[in-house]
Amino acid sequence: MKPTIKDVAKKSGVSIATVSFVINNSKPVSVETRNRVLKAIKSLNFRPSNSARDLVTGKTGNIGFILTDDHFLRTEPFYTRIFLGTEFEARSEGYYILLTTIKRDFKETDNLPRFIIDRNVDGVIVAGKVPHCFIERLSASNLPAVFIDYIPPKNDYPMVLIDNIQGALMATNHLISLGHTNIAFIGGGTEHPSWVDRLKGYKQALESSNIPIKNSLIVANDKFQGRQNGFNSAKMLFSKKNNITAVFAANDAMAIGVLKYLRDNGKRVPQDVSLIGFDDIEADLMLSPTLSTIRVPKLELGTEALKLLVNVIKSKKSLSKKILVPVELIIRESTSIYSPK
Repeated sequence: MKPTIKDVAKKSGVSIATVSFVINNSKPVSVETRNRVLKAIKSLNFRPSNSARDLVTGKTGNIGFILTDDHFLRTEPFYTRIFLGTEFEARSEGYYILLTTIKRDFKETDNLPRFIIDRNVDGVIVAGKVPHCFIERLSASNLPAVFIDYIPPKNDYPMVLIDNIQGALMATNHLISLGHTNIAFIGGGTEHPSWVDRLKGYKQALESSNIPIKNSLIVANDKFQGRQNGFNSAKMLFSKKNNITAVFAANDAMAIGVLKYLRDNGKRVPQDVSLIGFDDIEADLMLSPTLSTIRVPKLELGTEALKLLVNVIKSKKSLSKKILVPVELIIRESTSIYSPK
């Protein structure tokens, strides 16, 4: 049998509560008593369980990670990498991460994740856009929460956000620097703040270079942000024959869809059309040509969110802090200097 906290207490001649004080470093314990408890822990090869830690702290040692099922299944490995960032940081903080998904169309009558219902987490991290009714239900649970890559409606939670405007400025300015002026934008629906900011950055870059903004070159009306959306949006744009020489796709999944459409219709990238994405997912390097993009430090997003949530849990205070994570322009083979035909 594995040794228990009771075994440690018995061997060191102290109470179970005192052993918990030592494990959690939660209350002052004399040096002599602490050393005695630590010696007993070592000799018994005891590993404190969550329940042992809970005796004094009232904490589970668990953190929930929540995202919608379509983000987990369809949006390439973007949110998977963010999850790994939280997992790596959680290890150093002594927490376990419990991952679950909710439906994209979560309704008021749907059940919350079990770890919220059972109060088996000390707080939750929510990644990406989730339905407003879910946020309301989460708020009613009074659990500490941090949002990644999404601004909840009341803007009253701590958040870790991508610098979307700056990234879009970088992407569009890169195309402008190559001599392109007929630059199309493909994005998701305007319900998501990230897409709104990326469209805003695109427009700001054009305005700064005195390039007219043409609504005919903007497609941002689809709730999905996957490859099929990119393909369909490119079909919509290029069927109008509006002399597009470059495309900024607001994520790499859509950029891959654009690339497929262009190939299927006899257009070369970058000779005929330059193409840049956003996110820098692993698939970019597998493409031919490799995709120019805006690199989002996905692991760092997860790491910063975990740190922020632990701070909220420990301080027992609700914070409305925002952390803006910088992005980086990555130039690869899919963009080139504009050469008039």
